Amino acid sequence: MSLIELFLLAAGLSMDAFAVSVCAGLTMPRVTVKKALIPGLYFGFFQAAMPLIGYLAARQFAAKIVAYDHWVAFALLTFLGGKVVWESFKKEGYPDKEASLRPQQMLPLAVATSIDALAVGVSFAFLQVNILPAVCFIGFTTLSLSVLGVRIGNTFGVRFKSKAELAGGLILALIGLKILLEHLGVIG
Repeated sequence: MSLIELFLLAAGLSMDAFAVSVCAGLTMPRVTVKKALIPGLYFGFFQAAMPLIGYLAARQFAAKIVAYDHWVAFALLTFLGGKVVWESFKKEGYPDKEASLRPQQMLPLAVATSIDALAVGVSFAFLQVNILPAVCFIGFTTLSLSVLGVRIGNTFGVRFKSKAELAGGLILALIGLKILLEHLGVIG
């Protein structure tokens, strides 16, 4: 997997966290560095941890299904991308109170926005991706985009939330399609 593909994948995975961060920023009367970093750290950590967990679990059975790995990666990434695209069309109103950055609110959000990364980790096992640099890159990308999302949400509101989710979903689905076409020999 090239660096550009990894960046696109990381950006695609980060879009749920970015969208939640935009919403959090929307509700904050004043954004400080600490307020912007808290969602970034939660989301970045879980976006890095989930693919690692998926990778480690999949390595246990990857050798048994190597002939079908590209189909598994394609199915997982296309499904996840489709799910994110579908969610991008849901209408959400403006939140009426400031987002809480306490652990009891942030942990469930961080887990929920990173579940799709678990499946990506499974795909990484089949593609024999060097996992530690990949998950660090995904975590850092998510952290950065989440901090940016808080700032954008505070500045511009929810205008960009659905567009970010739509772009992220399309990126995931297209990477899945590219993996399948490469393994079928359709593209180089």
